Amino acid sequence: MQGEVAVRAGGARRISQRPLLELVVHRKRGPARRSLGQILQDMGVVSEDGLMRALETQSRQAGFLGDILIAQGMISEAELTAALSRQYGTSFFTTAHQPPDPALIDMLGVQRCLALNCLPWWRSGDVTVVASARPAQFEAHRAALEQIFGTVAMVLISESDLHKVILNTRRARLTLWAETCVAEAESCRMLQSRRFGRSLSAGLGLVLICSVLVPQATLIALTVLTTACLLVISMLKLAAALAMMRKPPQPSGDGHARLLRARKPVVTVMVPLYKEPEVVPRLINRLSRLTWPRELLDILLVVEEHDLATRKALAECDLPRWMRVVPVPDAPLKTKPRALNFAMLFARGAIIGVYDAEDAPEPDQIHRVVRCFQAGPPDLACVQGVLDFYNARTNWLSRCFAIEYATWFRIVLPGMQRLGLAVPLGGTTLFFRRDILEKLGGWDAHNVTEDADLGIRLARHGYYTQLLDTVTLEEANCHALPWIRQRSRWLKGYAVTWLVHMRAPRQLWQQLGRWRFFGVQVLFLGTLVQFMFAPLLWSFWLVLIGLWHPLPSVLGSVAMLGFFIVFVFSEAVTLSIGYLALRSPRHRHLRIWLPTLHGYFPLAVLAMYKALWELISAPFYWDKTAHGSYGAACDTVTVARADIAAR
Repeated sequence: MQGEVAVRAGGARRISQRPLLELVVHRKRGPARRSLGQILQDMGVVSEDGLMRALETQSRQAGFLGDILIAQGMISEAELTAALSRQYGTSFFTTAHQPPDPALIDMLGVQRCLALNCLPWWRSGDVTVVASARPAQFEAHRAALEQIFGTVAMVLISESDLHKVILNTRRARLTLWAETCVAEAESCRMLQSRRFGRSLSAGLGLVLICSVLVPQATLIALTVLTTACLLVISMLKLAAALAMMRKPPQPSGDGHARLLRARKPVVTVMVPLYKEPEVVPRLINRLSRLTWPRELLDILLVVEEHDLATRKALAECDLPRWMRVVPVPDAPLKTKPRALNFAMLFARGAIIGVYDAEDAPEPDQIHRVVRCFQAGPPDLACVQGVLDFYNARTNWLSRCFAIEYATWFRIVLPGMQRLGLAVPLGGTTLFFRRDILEKLGGWDAHNVTEDADLGIRLARHGYYTQLLDTVTLEEANCHALPWIRQRSRWLKGYAVTWLVHMRAPRQLWQQLGRWRFFGVQVLFLGTLVQFMFAPLLWSFWLVLIGLWHPLPSVLGSVAMLGFFIVFVFSEAVTLSIGYLALRSPRHRHLRIWLPTLHGYFPLAVLAMYKALWELISAPFYWDKTAHGSYGAACDTVTVARADIAAR
C-alpha cells in the first residue's frame, strides 16, 4: 500500500552491538559538506533543470529540498536517504537492522521521538547511536539529546522506516496516549463509571416523581424554564445576526507585515475513514483538486487497522506521494477523536486540518486558511470554514438541513465570534496551529462531539477561533432515522461537554469570564433543555384550537400573553435569520421551505430522548453516520462551481 505507515512484524536482521557502532561515521569536522542537489545529480537521479525548479520552489516555501523532490516525483525516499548518507558521511538504518532498545526510546519518550524525527537505537559504552530522519535538524537537537543520553552519534533513517520501527516497538504506548492525551480534568473519560449513569437516572426519576406528586407545580416550573431558554436562545441568535451586519474588524498592520514576510508552511490534513470503502475514489479525486503546493501538502488518510474493506479500497488506489495511509491500532474504543490523536503523531505540518471522508472543499481553501493564520493575532489557534451540502435538493429533510446549516455557519457562529463568545467547532474544515493543539492535548477521545468540546477548551485557555468564509460541501442526511441517530450523537455530546466543563464552574467562570460563561450556558444547557421539554410548549397549540389546557386557568391571561409574545418573537427570529442566511443565489430556492421547519425540529426532540437513554446506557457509543450515497451530486456541483469561477 503506497505511503502506508504499516506495522511489519519480524524480518529484522540481528547484528551485534559493535558492528552497529562501526556503521556510524558521522563527521563533525572536515571540509564543507557537498550540497544535496550536487550529490543527487552525481547519482544521476535528478536533472539540472529539475533541481533548479526545486530550489526555486524551496526559496518561496518552508520545507526541505528532499521533500520537494519526492513530492514532485523526481526521486524516491530510498534515493534521498542514500544521498543524505553521502552528504553527512554516515550510514543509514532500515527495518532490516537490529531493533532499537525500547528502554532508550522510553528515556526520550515516544511522542518526542516522533516530534524530533529521532530514534535512539543502541548504546555502546558512553555513546548512544541515534537514527535521524532529519539530519539537517540534528545539530539543533543535539544538546537536548546529550542531556539525556550523554555523547550521541547520528545515523540516518528514512521517515517511513522510523515510523514503522516505532510502531513495532511502542504500539501500545501510542494507543494509550491517543486515548488519554487530554488532561483528565478536561476529559469526559471519567464519566464512564456506572455512578454517572445512576446519577442521571436518579435526576430524571426525580422529575417524574415530582410530576406525579405535584403535577401542576412541576408543569409550571418546566414550562417557565423551557420558555426562558427559548427566549434567551432567540435573543442570542438575534444579537449574532445584528453583529454580522456590522463591518468586520480589519486585521492589524502587524499581521499584514507578517503575511508579506512569511514563507508558505507545510499543512497536514487528516481525513478519518471508518467502513467507507465506497467513498475512497471520490475522496482522492476531491483532495487532488486542492491547489496548495504538493510539496507542502501532507494528507493523512486515517483508517482503523481492522477496517479491512476501507484499507483494501485505499490499497487499490494509486495514491500520490503527498498522501499517506495511517492505520490506527485496534482497541475497544473506536472514535474519530482517538483516530485523529493517533494520526497527529505522524503529521509533518505546522498547521493541522481535518476533513470528513465525504467532504469536497473549495480548491483554494488551504491558501485562504494560511493567509488567515498569517494575518491573524498571536492567539489565533483555529480557523473554521463554512459547511454546506451538495445534495440539498434531494428531499424535504435535506432542504431543512441545508437551511439549518446555512443559519448556523453563516449567521450564528460568525456572529458569536464577533460577540466575543466561545465558539463550538464543527467536525470538519477545521485548521489548527499545531503547537497550540498539542499543548491542549488534542481531542478528547471519549467525547462524541469532540469538536464542540475542543472549541470550549480553546476558549478556556485564552485562544481565539476565526470563522472563515470558505465553503466545504458535504452530504446531508436525507432520511429520518439516520438523521435522528446523527443528531442524538450531537446532543449527547453537547450534554457530555457541558457536564465536563461544569465540573468546576468557578474555574470555568474565571477562565472564560462572565460573558463567555453565560454564552456556554445558553448554547449547551439551553439547547438541551429546549429540546428536552419542547413538547410542553407545543401543548399550547391546544389553546389556539379551543381545546382544554391546564395552565391558562392557573396562570391567568397576562402570563399567557407573555408566553404568546415569546413564541411569536422566537418564530420571527428563526424565520428572519433563516431568510438572511439564504441570501446567496445558491440558497435562495430554499426560502420557500422556511415555514416547514415546524415539522423539522420535532425530529430533534426524538433525538434528544435517544441521547438521554444513551447517556445512561452508553455515553461513549459512537453512532456512525453512513455516507457516500450522493457522491455524484457532489462532483456535479463541484464541476459547476469550478466553471463559474473560471468565467
